[in-house]
Amino acid sequence: MGFYDDRVLPRVINVVMNTKQTREIRGRVCSGLHGEVLEVGFGTGHNLPFLPDGVTRLRAVEPSGLGVQLAAGRIADTSVPVEVIGLDGQRLPLADASADTVLCTWSLCTIPDPVAAVREMRRALRPGGQLFFVEHGLAPDEKVRKWQARLNGMQQRIAGGCHLNRDIPSIIEAGGMAITRLDTYYGKGEPRAFGSLYEGTAVAA
Repeated sequence: MGFYDDRVLPRVINVVMNTKQTREIRGRVCSGLHGEVLEVGFGTGHNLPFLPDGVTRLRAVEPSGLGVQLAAGRIADTSVPVEVIGLDGQRLPLADASADTVLCTWSLCTIPDPVAAVREMRRALRPGGQLFFVEHGLAPDEKVRKWQARLNGMQQRIAGGCHLNRDIPSIIEAGGMAITRLDTYYGKGEPRAFGSLYEGTAVAA
């Protein structure tokens, strides 16, 4: 990665992904987590304050070393043991059926092969385990989709490879998961091209 992606972008994301709205969403998405949790796309640890009491351990996958450094304070403040286990969500260094629940927030937009990442999440889940997710992606309205297509190249350049218009439900299903709950909505106060959100749960198909 270049200087911008490696040293600047994680600091920007640390700020812009910690709004009142994102905290409310994180609280909802994390509320069902329990047991040993795998988080793909740990970022700077913004989900840690929202882990419920039933979580016994969190194993984190995050490609940005600076992102993990910026999470140090949040890691210190949580009572949940946190272990950073890898850099690549497409190749998880975990045995099969080793996680009770999986968490993925605003990450499938950036992972180069998101279907491979979902397959790995499915592999890591124990029988009956759930994936809890929120992602931004392809908008439901055609006019907004056209803007997403226009802006997608710029978005990838300035946001570390982030795609505006990935079809999140199709990616999750192609990865071998069945969606059990899905809420689709636009984030409040966000430009619709950037704020088309998918929030829900999935289990192994």
